[in-house]
Amino acid sequence: MSKLTHFGYQKIDEREKTEKVAEVFNHVARHYDLMNDLMSCGLHRLWKAFAVSQAGIREGYKVLDVAGGTGDLTLSFAKQVGKNGEVWLTDINETMLQYGRDRLLNKGVIVPAMVCDAEKLPFPDNYFDRVVVSFGLRNMTHKEDALSEMNRVLKQGGKLLVLEFSRVWKPLRNLYDMYSFSVLPWLGKHVAKSAESYRYLAESIRVHPDQATLQKMMEDAGFVCARFFNLTAGVVALHTGMKL
Repeated sequence: MSKLTHFGYQKIDEREKTEKVAEVFNHVARHYDLMNDLMSCGLHRLWKAFAVSQAGIREGYKVLDVAGGTGDLTLSFAKQVGKNGEVWLTDINETMLQYGRDRLLNKGVIVPAMVCDAEKLPFPDNYFDRVVVSFGLRNMTHKEDALSEMNRVLKQGGKLLVLEFSRVWKPLRNLYDMYSFSVLPWLGKHVAKSAESYRYLAESIRVHPDQATLQKMMEDAGFVCARFFNLTAGVVALHTGMKL
């Protein structure tokens, strides 16, 4: 019997979710970076910079960027690991991955790029020093499986970082909802030519696990010292955890 999962507020057969999410990102890939700047007023750059600062990347490290999209974090990590290190840019969406790879090449950065499913990572056990997923976990159908896979490919002592939209501070929720369900679809319609894609974004944030729930999911997947940092009143949270 097929199982149901969330696609925003809709309940759909979980076998359909990957295709539906792919449709969203195929629509928005060309305008993805511009839309990030507009809808966050540039704050996404600060959120990502904070994640990079918490990653503690050293020269020679092996880093996996899961759902890396247009390659913002990959670019930062590639500079930090040096010639002896390794950074993989991965995404389940080929359109986003091609855009990210080309963007990196235009900046003179060459990294391995691979289309892959985070729930079935094609890497050996205990391979990476750091695994990072930025604004991608909420789009995954089986988040527990993805977290377990990230744990598997990490070395002992390795670190996972999950940067994701989360639960905003309660006094701001009404204002945040008004912005999310009015302004974001309007921007999506007039800039990315896809209001529905950004309506899905707003809905997907509301059905994504809150900070404490995601922390517990990471612990259940085998991570220790799991913690989170609220950014911009909880609009975004950075979760971190270590592999024993």
